[in-house]
Amino acid sequence: MGEQSLVEQVVPVTIGNLQREYPNGILHHWLGDDALLSPHELHPAFYGCYDWHSAVHGHWQVVRALRCYPDAPFVAAAQAALERSFTAANIATEVAYGQARPSFEMPYGMAWLLQLMTELREMSTPAAERWRTILAPLESHAVERFRAYVTRLPYPVRTGTHNQSAFALSLALDWARMADDQALIDQIDVCARRFYLADVAAPLAYEPSGTDFFSPALAEADLMRRVLPQVEFSDWLWGFFGHDMVEMLVTRLAPVRVVDFADGQLSHYSGLNLSRAWMLEGIASGLPVNDPRRVLLGKMAQQHGTLGLSDAVHPDYMVSHWAPTFALYLLTGRGIAP
Repeated sequence: MGEQSLVEQVVPVTIGNLQREYPNGILHHWLGDDALLSPHELHPAFYGCYDWHSAVHGHWQVVRALRCYPDAPFVAAAQAALERSFTAANIATEVAYGQARPSFEMPYGMAWLLQLMTELREMSTPAAERWRTILAPLESHAVERFRAYVTRLPYPVRTGTHNQSAFALSLALDWARMADDQALIDQIDVCARRFYLADVAAPLAYEPSGTDFFSPALAEADLMRRVLPQVEFSDWLWGFFGHDMVEMLVTRLAPVRVVDFADGQLSHYSGLNLSRAWMLEGIASGLPVNDPRRVLLGKMAQQHGTLGLSDAVHPDYMVSHWAPTFALYLLTGRGIAP
């Protein structure tokens, strides 16, 4: 299946999911004897796609598809779906909910919110400008939460799921650079170096765990290639993966297969292959052009991407509500270039 045909297959599914309210895995922190509200009442902008963070990155996926494929047959439906979600009233409710619950969707969901805003900032259309203005209060909330996150978190979270530090910091750093927020750039730089600069001998034998959709080691390396100058990153990577990485990495981080697409946790591997693929590409891009590791990382990325892209079109909702976002992130090189 070609790139555009795959995109034209999955984006309409995501457009439908943006307004699909059930099933819903909402994470609601009760503050008292609150009324029993439905997902769309709690989150009028981001209630679909099973959970809040998937709804946010589902909207990112649609915006990204509009920007990269402006003549695709889904364009009119995509624009209409975004107009339904991005209203001042909807975003005011989202902001109020987040301000009342400062830890809500930190760091993963708020990192994707910043990625959505990065895409809108790079999109030069009247609609994108209008949506940016409407979403600005939620963007400000996410930035405020990341400022607190990088200054207060004493140690990194090294999991392969939502609360992992490295991936969220990568998305937040990409936003900060696009927005020219030097203060947040500096804060993330300090935080990343504090968390990871001294790391050596990544424990690849412990990957993957049973529910990973990120590689802890690759996510860390992909963040550090954003932070460190090329020569320093190249040296750091030898220490992190070891001087035998060319020989051993391909066996330690082989692609993984989904054993049950209908299981919300076991189906995470459909995204693990995709995120590994884009992180491997990102790490390679941070190395000198003549570095022997670039060829290895590129081959591994291709192997993971081939399997991951085939899994991303699986029709089960436990895959289709989120994995197409990972597919588009990989296909369009979002982590490396605009």
